[in-house]
Amino acid sequence: RWPDGASRKVQELVEHELALIRELRYEPYFLTVHDIVRFARSRNILCQGRGSAANSAVCFCLGITEVDPARIETLFERFISKERDEPPDIDVDFEHDRREEVIQYIYEKYGRERAALAATVITYRLRSAVRDVGKALGLALEQVDRLAKNLQWWDGRRIDPVRLAEAGFTPDNPAIQRLCEIVDTLIGFPRHLSQHVGGFVIARDKLSRLVPIENAAMPDRTTIQWDKDDLDTLGLLKVDCLGLGMLSVIHRAFDLIEKFHGRRLTMATVPAEDPEVYEMIQRADTVGVFQIESRAQMAMLPRIRPANFYDLVIEIAIVRPGPIQGGMVHPYLCRRQGLEPVSYPSEQVHEVLSRTLGVPIFQEQVIKLAMVAAGFTPGEANGLRRSMATFRRRGGMEKFEHRLIEGMRERGYSEVFARQIFQQIQGFGEYGFPESHSASFALLAYVSAWLKRHEPAAFLCALLNSQPMGFYAPAQLIQDARRHGVEVRSVDVRLSEWDCTLEPSPHPSPMKWAKGSRKEACNNGPSPHLVPAGVREPHAHPFGGADVRWTSAKTPPRCPGGVGRSAEDSYDRPSHQTLAQGEGAVRLGLRMVRGFSRAGAERLLQARAQAPFTDVADLAQRARLNRRDLNALAAAAALAGIAGHRHRAHWAVAEVEAPLPLLAPARVPEGLPLLRPPAEGEDIVMDYSHLGFTLGRHPVALLRARLQRLKLASAAEIRALPHGTPIRAGGLVISRQHPSSANGVMFVTLEDETGHTNIIVWPQLARRQRRELLHARLLGVTGEVQREGAVLHVIAKRLEDHSVLLGGLLTRSRDFK
Repeated sequence: RWPDGASRKVQELVEHELALIRELRYEPYFLTVHDIVRFARSRNILCQGRGSAANSAVCFCLGITEVDPARIETLFERFISKERDEPPDIDVDFEHDRREEVIQYIYEKYGRERAALAATVITYRLRSAVRDVGKALGLALEQVDRLAKNLQWWDGRRIDPVRLAEAGFTPDNPAIQRLCEIVDTLIGFPRHLSQHVGGFVIARDKLSRLVPIENAAMPDRTTIQWDKDDLDTLGLLKVDCLGLGMLSVIHRAFDLIEKFHGRRLTMATVPAEDPEVYEMIQRADTVGVFQIESRAQMAMLPRIRPANFYDLVIEIAIVRPGPIQGGMVHPYLCRRQGLEPVSYPSEQVHEVLSRTLGVPIFQEQVIKLAMVAAGFTPGEANGLRRSMATFRRRGGMEKFEHRLIEGMRERGYSEVFARQIFQQIQGFGEYGFPESHSASFALLAYVSAWLKRHEPAAFLCALLNSQPMGFYAPAQLIQDARRHGVEVRSVDVRLSEWDCTLEPSPHPSPMKWAKGSRKEACNNGPSPHLVPAGVREPHAHPFGGADVRWTSAKTPPRCPGGVGRSAEDSYDRPSHQTLAQGEGAVRLGLRMVRGFSRAGAERLLQARAQAPFTDVADLAQRARLNRRDLNALAAAAALAGIAGHRHRAHWAVAEVEAPLPLLAPARVPEGLPLLRPPAEGEDIVMDYSHLGFTLGRHPVALLRARLQRLKLASAAEIRALPHGTPIRAGGLVISRQHPSSANGVMFVTLEDETGHTNIIVWPQLARRQRRELLHARLLGVTGEVQREGAVLHVIAKRLEDHSVLLGGLLTRSRDFK
């Protein structure tokens, strides 16, 4: 681990930890986890330990964690304590789609009589109780679904009569009153026993002597009937084998880079402390990047401006309910920006808090503060942490308040400082973040940011091949990559694999577009052509099947076969976002086609390897595709290369006859009907229905003239406005968030052809216009621009639902993730 020799600090850490492990006889536990990690790496499965285990130099030496203890302040007592006398808990993340291999290895090695997953007790919440009670009382499924969807987690434990009325129910109806009474009784009651996300219990003898073992709902899995709290109470060891999507993304990106560029990257060989990566992060250009892609993180990045790895560790930890509720974010920002002096009441406190400018941000700092400033022993300090983690549910902090404050006063600290520290500890609640955990996540955040900056095409491929995961849907990931100059090519049965892949790009760098122009490019054409901006005006509903009326003298040519895709309105692309020489183009995979089976894709690829497809009938016969698979490919325009536009493709599919038992179907040549190509709006509607995104213009671009008449500004126009400007914004709703730490404030992100607009909705407006807020797909917002440096929001004052303008276009938002 240290080729040039370990430092004195590291040697002391290792000796201290080994002494504790020997005294508590935990060697088998560490070696068991080491064996699981060794197996994963032998199968080329990316994995990384996190949580309190990353506080351990021994875990780093064993390869369980990847955070060098020399780079952070470790506190082994956060992980293992002699006074606490409870087993350690190691969390290891594995690639989410290969974790099952690790789980089955544990079952095979130790046997199902000795190893099993822990259970978790699922209790009734408002929605689940409404669904079960509604069905039991005989309500129609449509009624039950309508009522359940109108309830949200923040609505509390009772059904508000207002919510009933909104869903079309009469509150004084006897059946509805009965439903409300039973639901109120069921809230918090156990609903069913499920399996823990990955907590394994491994016993020396038969587990059944301790607890019943039962089959899980998933095949080849068995669980015990105790949950995590039971295991903690009994002091039983458990190993958490967790799945993490970003590990799958990073592994896939490394494989794509090796295959396309011929160079192999690993987590260890990704260049560290790259200034270009941090410059990108400081601009909050982090769509798709692990942990720092959320809206709250993006708002914080330009303020903290991370410039090194430890800044990234702080960034990940500070945007959490604990530091927010403890009132630590504002003081840290003021001190970091030089607006407030940094001071420490003693040298001991300086040693603990110097790296975070005198503000406690991590759990380890809270524990160390209790030790150095109040005289707590390591075990007492960790007891404080554990009470802090559960006091919102169970209480128990009172016994530490007097001990902490008196201990600080005895050591010369003022009562004001002591009570401030205690209030901050309470603010952490159960959401405090260990520095070691944040460091583990910061490593993945940096690697994913490096991939986005230097290998954007491979990064997009890996993200799409690892769905579902993350904060953004494929539509937003693709649009963001295209804004960065990545060429994205449509699904094509002649060229696409199951996964998205990289292909050589004929153009080494993207074409420069003049501001105010619109670029129209064929996916399979050698060169794009320009069309002046504003030459098209939608006629009727552009997404409802009507044609587009062209107001210019000449209609621009369509791509051969009608498979052209028009790109979204252009903008000034910064120089750093140009496509690197030799960067590949992304070919979308067959996995992106909704309703297309994996088995059908495998037969298609086998048949194509023998000979190219000549037409749809040849494809259907040799790949043995059923009608459902063929219709899915036609609807997604994946047959364009052999059949033309969607209308022709559907006609060709309709001609295909099922094969007879003994004879091949006769091929009778037929004339090609004169089917008009789909209008642009129709193509976009079909793209969203069968792919979830479009490679054509953004849907809002087709509505721009109408939105202008409604005086709804674009995201680009809003970005240019100063603080305090009244504005009307509009766009597709792509996400809604309601953080528990935001005191009822809701955050909505709108998207149009020029970018994103972040909306803040105060609780009063959220209650008054709940229907528009929760159900609008195309949202109009009247409000005011709020700008703080590079961070911009719109404070909403009124909401309007313009979803009717979308016609038949089906869009989905990622809400409350």
